[in-house]
Amino acid sequence: MRGLIVREPYASLIVRGEKVWEIRKRRTNVRGEVLIVSNGRILGKVKIVDVLGPFTPEELAEHSDKHRVSYEDLKKYAGNCKLFAWVLEGAEEFERPIKVRIPRGAQVWVRFEKSFL
Repeated sequence: MRGLIVREPYASLIVRGEKVWEIRKRRTNVRGEVLIVSNGRILGKVKIVDVLGPFTPEELAEHSDKHRVSYEDLKKYAGNCKLFAWVLEGAEEFERPIKVRIPRGAQVWVRFEKSFL
């Protein structure tokens, strides 16, 4: 099972279904259910169903209700890059976060054995 590493407050917004676009500098071919990981804890899960873009920060600013990121933060994150929206559905927040060990160097993805869930 894959875990997507997301900073707070965005990870909590995702698992509550309040953030349905995750903004990244690259596309992903991953589709289906992924775990949302933040600060060494699995907070919940969501499905990645599509990738939209590339977008400029200005274009993404028109969809802030979907990604919940300020225009200033989008510009800072993008630098000279275009950005992509990973489209999320079916968010589920776990009643209790699951503490996990994140492998050293993991920045975007981490793999877990499905059996511990």
